[in-house]
Amino acid sequence: LLLSPFFISCSERRSVRIAVAVPLTGDIAPEGQGILRAVQLAVERSRDAGKSPVSVEVVPFDDRADPNQAVHAANLIAADPRFVAVIGHYNSGCAIAASRVYSQASLAMISPSATNPQLTLRQLEPGWPRRNIFRMTPTDEVQGSFAAEYAVEAGFRRFILVQDGTPYGKGIAQVFQSRLEALGGKVVRVEEMALGQRDFSPVLQRAKSAKPQALYCAGLYPECGLLLLQTRKAGLEAAFFSGDGSRTEGFLQIAGGRAEGALLTALGATLDSTGPAADFVAAFKRRYPGSEIKAYDPFAYDAAGLLLTALERAGPERSRVL
Repeated sequence: LLLSPFFISCSERRSVRIAVAVPLTGDIAPEGQGILRAVQLAVERSRDAGKSPVSVEVVPFDDRADPNQAVHAANLIAADPRFVAVIGHYNSGCAIAASRVYSQASLAMISPSATNPQLTLRQLEPGWPRRNIFRMTPTDEVQGSFAAEYAVEAGFRRFILVQDGTPYGKGIAQVFQSRLEALGGKVVRVEEMALGQRDFSPVLQRAKSAKPQALYCAGLYPECGLLLLQTRKAGLEAAFFSGDGSRTEGFLQIAGGRAEGALLTALGATLDSTGPAADFVAAFKRRYPGSEIKAYDPFAYDAAGLLLTALERAGPERSRVL
């Protein structure tokens, strides 16, 4: 679970650790690896600029996109006093499961990607140990509602809804359905797919009989990409909608040319090498030539920047970083 740390040394200064808890193996490992690269880049650049009063060690933890593994990682991180903050987790289910551990340890957690609203709303509940959980992205209440509004405006009102049973998939599906039906649309059938599912023929047989105008896939790109590919091969020409979990290179690689015309919501503007993100884009390309910038790399880079600023201003104590 604990991988070899990426170490940045500065002699005769106190060393602290930032954990990066993301999936580093499995189907969505490329997204977690991208987040790790972005955090490493931010810390390197801070060191080179001489901004940090402490030396920072970036330590990766592989949560395997599994909530149980996420809690295990969280306990390891919380038990080590050298950790002052956590960047992660990638999946909403993992982030929600681990968040209470971090709260009990007064350890700041910033997710660059988890979008289920409950991740942060739970902190308002009576008995929550400490408000220490932050996110860099809008929630599914934003993108789910937007997708429904766009669909109705574009004339799509009759949907099949396929969700993966996770907090992310179920959450965004519920928001999408609620808003769609409030606007006069209708979900004619709801299907649940399993993580790792590869054969969607039973789902598609039932979907074809329902005669939908469109299909909304609430899940991550390995399943949604295959669902789209098999949807087209089965001759179901319904419009295909999905959320940010599908907005990856992996989705395009799986679906290939069948991805043409798919409608995916994004949680930030497209990176522009001439706009505000130009400095990040240029630095990333210099540091990782040949690597693609993943969807949540910029959010992870900014999360690391926030933590480094907190360390600079508040000092290297986890309770003061908050």
